[in-house]
Amino acid sequence: MADEPGFQLTETAADRYEHYVAPIMAPFVTAILDAVDLSPGATVLDLACGTGFAARAAATQAGPTGRVFGADINEPMLKVATAHHPRHYPDIEFTAAPADELPYPDASFDAVVCQQAAQFFPDLDAALTETARVTRPQGRFAATVWAPTALTSPYMAAQHEIIKEYGGQQAADSFAAAFACTADRLTTALRTAGFHDAKAHELTFGIALPPLDEFAPGHLSVLPWAQQILDSDGPDALTEAGRALVTRLTPHAPTFTFTATLATATR
Repeated sequence: MADEPGFQLTETAADRYEHYVAPIMAPFVTAILDAVDLSPGATVLDLACGTGFAARAAATQAGPTGRVFGADINEPMLKVATAHHPRHYPDIEFTAAPADELPYPDASFDAVVCQQAAQFFPDLDAALTETARVTRPQGRFAATVWAPTALTSPYMAAQHEIIKEYGGQQAADSFAAAFACTADRLTTALRTAGFHDAKAHELTFGIALPPLDEFAPGHLSVLPWAQQILDSDGPDALTEAGRALVTRLTPHAPTFTFTATLATATR
């Protein structure tokens, strides 16, 4: 989930990202792996893998005879991914690489998954064309992105308001852009890249989050837009923004809805 120049995290932030983002990503990781129907022995790529949520889950399904790879442009995220993957599964090979220039031979993978990253690719068409190149014939692809409607959910809407209030309009616009990748955009790009049977639909999960007093400010602090708050007004402003976020979220706690678009296709 970190393949675009605007979504870059320091090593400290990447470690905290692993902690704070996991509760929100968990059901979507399960859904994306269900969509590609992994079999034992599969060779899998987690594209723009971030700290490796999908790669670790794929390793449990691929089993000891499988092989799992993760590629991401953000090296601090990859360090965290390497540190966290369990050793009793197949070794996961993490590599620093952009989505449109993958260091793998043609037709390398039985399945490619991309969890909450495609919306950040500078060139979605180029990235998916490269993905098609490394996917075997009849290989499966699945990606999730935040649905445009997700920006109106209480959790995301509150984050958007706080980022605008404390980080400014430019930061708020950048945050909103993460919700702009539509189902039509994804399926069209997949067909153009050479995939077939491209389909997309929305997934909505109600997720019970940890206590907001600690979780909401912590989650806010690991998002790249928090850096813009720090740069403009310093750490006190980010602390204040976290408190304000808790106030806005508390009436809706503890369960929040999150909606993503799941796109699937076959090579």
